[in-house]
Amino acid sequence: MLGNLIGGFIVIIVGVTLIPTVADNVALAQTNGSGSIGGVGANVTGASATILNLVTLFFALGIMSAGVALTVGGLKNAGIM
Repeated sequence: MLGNLIGGFIVIIVGVTLIPTVADNVALAQTNGSGSIGGVGANVTGASATILNLVTLFFALGIMSAGVALTVGGLKNAGIM
């Protein structure tokens, strides 16, 4: 049980630490490094730009689901659930 808690907290800490990096790389992928969003020099436009913006959201949801799984596992081991 203690190993699961430590592993879960490590996953959450590393994931939360990487969220700004993921967001920066998504923005860089969209602008092609030129600084223009959706205009001339943009690498990704239209619907694909919208989907690319969702990468950060789904990364954060994955981190959140790890926290929920950690909580549910701890409650099951304690006999509460």
